[in-house]
Amino acid sequence: MKKDQWFDEIPKVELHVHLEGAIPYECMWELLKKYGGDKEISTIQELKEKFVFTDFSHFINTWVWKNNFLREYDDFELISTAVADDMASQNIRYAEIFYSPPDFRRHGLNTQELTQVIWSGVSKNPNIHVGLIPDLVRDFGGNKATRTLAEVKEVIDFGILGIGLGGSEVEFPPKEFQKVFSAARKIGLRTSVHAGEASGPDSIWEAIKFLKPDRIGHGTRAVEDQVLVDYLTKHDLPIEMCPISNVRTGVVKDIYHHPIKSFFDQGMLVTVNTDDPKMFGNSLAEEYFLLVDKLGFTKEDIRTIISNGIKASWMSDPEKVAIMKSFIEHPIW
Repeated sequence: MKKDQWFDEIPKVELHVHLEGAIPYECMWELLKKYGGDKEISTIQELKEKFVFTDFSHFINTWVWKNNFLREYDDFELISTAVADDMASQNIRYAEIFYSPPDFRRHGLNTQELTQVIWSGVSKNPNIHVGLIPDLVRDFGGNKATRTLAEVKEVIDFGILGIGLGGSEVEFPPKEFQKVFSAARKIGLRTSVHAGEASGPDSIWEAIKFLKPDRIGHGTRAVEDQVLVDYLTKHDLPIEMCPISNVRTGVVKDIYHHPIKSFFDQGMLVTVNTDDPKMFGNSLAEEYFLLVDKLGFTKEDIRTIISNGIKASWMSDPEKVAIMKSFIEHPIW
């Protein structure tokens, strides 16, 4: 099956994408040159080849490598502007973007100013509306997460909708972050937790028990526990699924082993996202096409998934109604 223009042109929403993993290659190449580059990489093509992973650990190591070239506030205004422009060019009309302030303290960058320059960058393009989700990054522990939240609170009006928790699921289980998630809810922030990606269904159960998240990031390995699948479906707990990411990092063997079709058919509130599109070489159009071409989804199913994204988003109810109306009225819909 050949991908037709419908997948590119249909209006889209994205709820699970990391700013630092969505940097357009040309933009990343400029940063490499700015900071003296990498002796193994002399062309943009070699940069793209750097983003081919043997497993999840290899992906994480490459993520850390890439972040070494993000050292100044100007770098973040540069990449946030480029990411928003790139998304808008794909007809992504709305996105909630994760960014990871704790990763950049080592470069002397504080959460407050980082948030402001990122918000400045993503706000420049009138064709996409962006909300920000600071990732507390579980690898730094509960105390530093609490510190990050306090800093976030100072700049909450710069597009911040909620908090996320990414990083090493196995080494840093959810319980350690119970207090900070409770504190986030008290100041009106929504919550999302990466769970069931690198770790099994217990990671999702613990996230639900201790953190009471509004959404689950990935949730792929819920497939190993039918009771959990039933719970997620019954409670309409949105899942931010990232199929191509899961294939690229080895979370699933191949797209045919991905549980998204099973989840969707059982009535789970499934959304589809790219996670780190420039590191995985994917796009939302390619995600949608793959679901239709390989897993038996229909275009009507894709419209449902896009609608699920609007429903699961952290927009206000009037904003959801307005954007859904604009999507339905789009000629390609």
